Amino acid sequence: QVRLVESGGGLVQAGGSLRLSCVASGRAFSRLDMGWFRQAPGKEREFAAVTSWSGRTYYADSVKGRFTISRDFAKNTVTLQMNSLKPEDTAVYYCAAGGVGSNYYTSSQYSYWGQGTQVTVST
Repeated sequence: QVRLVESGGGLVQAGGSLRLSCVASGRAFSRLDMGWFRQAPGKEREFAAVTSWSGRTYYADSVKGRFTISRDFAKNTVTLQMNSLKPEDTAVYYCAAGGVGSNYYTSSQYSYWGQGTQVTVST
């Protein structure tokens, strides 16, 4: 079993930055793919970024160049640095973990989820 706890959400003006963190406990963190998804009101949950157990990173086109995902194996933590935020980035952001392989963009491939943290970007 893996428990994920997110932090770092909040309210920011367009163009600003936020840093989300997710601390994992339980199963071996180093063998898990770690992703961030987001869900805006009235919309489906969508992939934002992932860092694989081997260190590869992938991003959704909508966040590429603005968001950076990283992980600290010693602290069992994955971080999402979000820069140049836009109002359309407003959503609840979820940390997810699992052995997803090439299906990293599919939420159903992830076995574990955090409770979510709200990010609101104002104009």
